[in-house]
Amino acid sequence: MELDFLAAHMRNPPPIFRGIFSSLYPVPKTCLILCPDKPQLGNISLFPSVHFSCFSCAALQTIEPNSSSVENPKLQYSFGSKRLIKEVKYGAKERFLILNKKKGVKWYSEMLKDYATKLCLKEGKALHGEIIRSCIETDSHLWVSLINFYSKCGDLVMAGNVFDLIPERDVVSWTALIAGFIAQGYGSKGICLFRDMRGENVRPNEFTLATVLKGCSMCLDLEFGKQLHAEVVKVAGFSDIYVGSTLVDLYAKCCELESAVNVFFSMPEQNSVSWNALLNGYVQAGQGEEALRLFSKMSDSEMRFNNYTLSTILKGCASSPNLRAGRVIHSLLVKIGCELDDFTSCSLVDMYNKCGLQDDALKVFLRTKNPDTVAWTAMISGLDQQGQKREAVQLFCLMRHSGLRPNQFTLASLISAAADSVDLICCKSIHACVYKFGFDSEECVSNALIAMYMKFGSAFDGHRVFSSTSNGDIISWNSLLSGFHDNETSYEGPRIFRNLLVEGLRPNMYTFISNLRSCASLLDATLGKQVHAHVVKANLGGNKYVGTALIDMYAKCGHLDDAEVIFYRLSEKDIFTWTVVITGYVQSDQGEKAFRCFNQMQREAIKPNEFTLASCLRGCSGIASLDNGQQLHSLVIKSGQFNDMYVASALIDMYAKCGCINSAESLFKSVESCDTVLWNTIIFAYSQHGLDDKALEAFRTMLSEGTLPDRITFIGVLSACSHLGLVKEGRRHFDSMKVVFGITPSIEHYACMVDILGRAGKFDDMEHFIDDMELAPNALIWETVLGVCKAHGNVELAEKAANILFEIDPTAESSYILLSNIYAIKGRWADVSKVRALMSRQGIKKEPGCSWVKIDNQVHVFLSQDASHPRLNDIHKKLEELASKITAAGYIPNTNYALHNVSDKEKIDNLSHHSERLALAFALMSSNRNSTARIFKNLCICGDCHQFMKLASIVTNREIVIRDINRFHHFSHGMCSCKDYC
Repeated sequence: MELDFLAAHMRNPPPIFRGIFSSLYPVPKTCLILCPDKPQLGNISLFPSVHFSCFSCAALQTIEPNSSSVENPKLQYSFGSKRLIKEVKYGAKERFLILNKKKGVKWYSEMLKDYATKLCLKEGKALHGEIIRSCIETDSHLWVSLINFYSKCGDLVMAGNVFDLIPERDVVSWTALIAGFIAQGYGSKGICLFRDMRGENVRPNEFTLATVLKGCSMCLDLEFGKQLHAEVVKVAGFSDIYVGSTLVDLYAKCCELESAVNVFFSMPEQNSVSWNALLNGYVQAGQGEEALRLFSKMSDSEMRFNNYTLSTILKGCASSPNLRAGRVIHSLLVKIGCELDDFTSCSLVDMYNKCGLQDDALKVFLRTKNPDTVAWTAMISGLDQQGQKREAVQLFCLMRHSGLRPNQFTLASLISAAADSVDLICCKSIHACVYKFGFDSEECVSNALIAMYMKFGSAFDGHRVFSSTSNGDIISWNSLLSGFHDNETSYEGPRIFRNLLVEGLRPNMYTFISNLRSCASLLDATLGKQVHAHVVKANLGGNKYVGTALIDMYAKCGHLDDAEVIFYRLSEKDIFTWTVVITGYVQSDQGEKAFRCFNQMQREAIKPNEFTLASCLRGCSGIASLDNGQQLHSLVIKSGQFNDMYVASALIDMYAKCGCINSAESLFKSVESCDTVLWNTIIFAYSQHGLDDKALEAFRTMLSEGTLPDRITFIGVLSACSHLGLVKEGRRHFDSMKVVFGITPSIEHYACMVDILGRAGKFDDMEHFIDDMELAPNALIWETVLGVCKAHGNVELAEKAANILFEIDPTAESSYILLSNIYAIKGRWADVSKVRALMSRQGIKKEPGCSWVKIDNQVHVFLSQDASHPRLNDIHKKLEELASKITAAGYIPNTNYALHNVSDKEKIDNLSHHSERLALAFALMSSNRNSTARIFKNLCICGDCHQFMKLASIVTNREIVIRDINRFHHFSHGMCSCKDYC
């Protein structure tokens, strides 16, 4: 209490200075504890404009404190130049307190240093309050101690306030403040303070230069760093090893590795800090192998490396990836006893993860005694990057059970893993976890959340997270763009891209790739060309990833010429680039070009992946190239990719479309597990080959095995019902789509039902069905009606359907041809002439019927009445020989299928020279006697040729397979697989 009384009577500082320290904690009256051998107050003057000319208040020290008598103490003061003797009388006793002023200031500095080390901001502020109350004179060391204390505790405002009160600011005080800002991550502010210091003509020392260079490294300010480099040379500070090390670090972090190496090797000596800075620069630049070579030099120089050095090298091994070198570094860590150090164990886990050895990474992780959050994060991130998404999520759960708190990087890796491994509800619970730990404002976490929601197709939630970010960067915009690639939301992609440009952000390659995918989904080549212009402007036209996206966009939009130009301009092409251009050819029905492109890719020693092989097999299916398909099959077996669902499905489809249904069936049965796509493939294959009973049986097996059908499945099932004339069963399957499986019927399903009813001759039911359709009838429905009218000769309904089709699409060739054929079969030649005249006025030409057969890897094409083949005479002789045998077997030409108004003799002659008969004659005379004759036709086979082929299979004792525009016909022993459904 005596001390409180004394303090109350001390001269108060002016109000202007009292306000500056209003944020300090008030000093309680009972907080002063007198100790016999430790000073409690020091002599400090924080107010340079106030001079105590009469006396200086000294620190106090008690000898034998007596707290029994505290009332009305008698105070006496005596003054001296060096000491202040204060006599305090406690009743009957007198005590003398003698303090050494210098000792008090030193003690305060040490206490501030201790509080700064322990980050005890509250206690340090209380001590600062004691200093102010004591009014002792302050030396420069105590000023710097105060600045260091506030800086290290993160209170940079108070550090600046203290700095502003220093009467004479020297290089040490300036450096202390600059170091404080830089240590807290404010590199740019540190550089500004250095400029202010130089403006006051204060010359920097080596420590100042090293500190400011560290700030330049932090904010990657290379230009100012180079100016400081000149300053270093000017003040001869280059001999200081720490200044040299910070210069190396600056150039390395700014990817000026050549300058970093020059500085490093021109230093008088190197220490582990400078070595580590250079090594880290190479690792950050992705030059892991160069970092390893530099490390070898470091080892040769007998420089002693530490765990930080080895950890840096492990990062280089991870980025290379160089497993062999990583294991060598691991052995060195074991040798120096740092293997289980938290710092190095994280690097080991990361290295093994990136080298694809998750088991080894897990072993290192489990051997770490007390893995911290960084170690857990490294393991979770490694599992995520290697595709073990569920394991990453499970590991996070174990981390939470251990009681550790995740950081933003842990949550970002977890979100990335969850997006590919769990359901949306679980992902939303992880989002709640982000809020719980307060990381919802972290950019890396927000960006991961946006990408997660976009992967699940939850664009609304993704956009809501994006809108909540205060400063969305280009990564945020790219994450948002990544969710607008499908057909329903693609239109949003270009709009977001425009908004991005309006915000002044510079798009990068990921931005362009996402936007080009949106354009590809929209099939909007005009918009794609505008994006292409931005790509060229951004100088990314030669980037292989952007180039691949451009090729894909142009190919899907049908601009294959533009796609080819970009493809051949790319200097670097990877497997994805080749696959995209091959797929483009396949989708444009240019199977020959696709296979040539595939051969060229192999010549350039690029190995195909499963998508490449699947695309090439689809190309073979399109052109019915069995030989090429069989070559690809052998390549699939050799590469061990048959178990891939896409490849297996493409192989089955290829054999089916090349007429080899037995091979397709055998392959299907050899697949261990089937998904919906594989079941659809075999169901369609059976249906196309007339094996409709097997198609329905496959569907029943599919359901019994628990595989859910999709809308494609039901098209195959309904087609099989139509071929078999199963009206009731077809109706039952159609109704089950919505009721049982929740599939809304599309226009294709309605067309199948129309075909089922029409083929069964139930025209009234068919018309009622069309009238009651939930979807508006379109061209497909009326084309189906026109087809069943041809099969039944229903002219009246055919005319109604044709007139509707003429209104919907006046340029559709098939509508005119079908109606004309219906009239021709009925002998209504005047009506035939009218339809053909209408075609002529519309500028429509009938596609000539042609057939082709492949003999010795060469395709031979035949037109009706063809006279161009070099072996035409031999073909006619073979055909006449075959016709005489078939006539003897009972063949009678059906002139109803001769669709021209000519004499019966000419009709018979026309029928006898249809293109499929010419192709058959050539196949019989050119192929092995026991081989199957495989013929492909661009139109439907006519009824007369169908009967001819049935008899030809008897007289030649060979199987004849003809694929027309609708299905395969397997002729064997006088029977056809289509059961005369042609």
